[in-house]
Amino acid sequence: MSTASSREAVRMTDEEVAAFLAEHLKVQVATTGRDGVPHLTTLFYVLDEGRIAFWTYGSSQKIRNLERDPRLSCLVEDGVDYFELRGVSITGKAELVREPDRIRAIGSAVATRMVGADSFEQLGEIGREQVERQVSKRIGVVVHPDHLATWDHHKMTTGG
Repeated sequence: MSTASSREAVRMTDEEVAAFLAEHLKVQVATTGRDGVPHLTTLFYVLDEGRIAFWTYGSSQKIRNLERDPRLSCLVEDGVDYFELRGVSITGKAELVREPDRIRAIGSAVATRMVGADSFEQLGEIGREQVERQVSKRIGVVVHPDHLATWDHHKMTTGG
């Protein structure tokens, strides 16, 4: 099997990508530092109209990098054995969200997802207050993909 056909054989469909991203919690995000060196972090995320979204401190290195250069790469992956490996790699541009209501919406969704709650109300008063205190300190980021690379090595053993 050629490399091109191998890649095609393990590529995820749009539906598989959506399901994969919906089932995972953490994304590795790479931004470019002032010196050109990648800055890599792991964050909890949610899907915002099918796009990865997260919030982070406005003073963080990743935000400083994205203010200078909005390009980023994101990776969501899992699997231990070679034939279990699955992943979605995204390159694109970051939309920096500075409107408090949108930051609150992203942060509330991330906090809810992090603890496995069904709704924001399930976080309780203390959890909701903690999210509210963070809104003024954080910036939301929505990833606008330019390119996706996907793989599901399980397809190698099942024929797709």
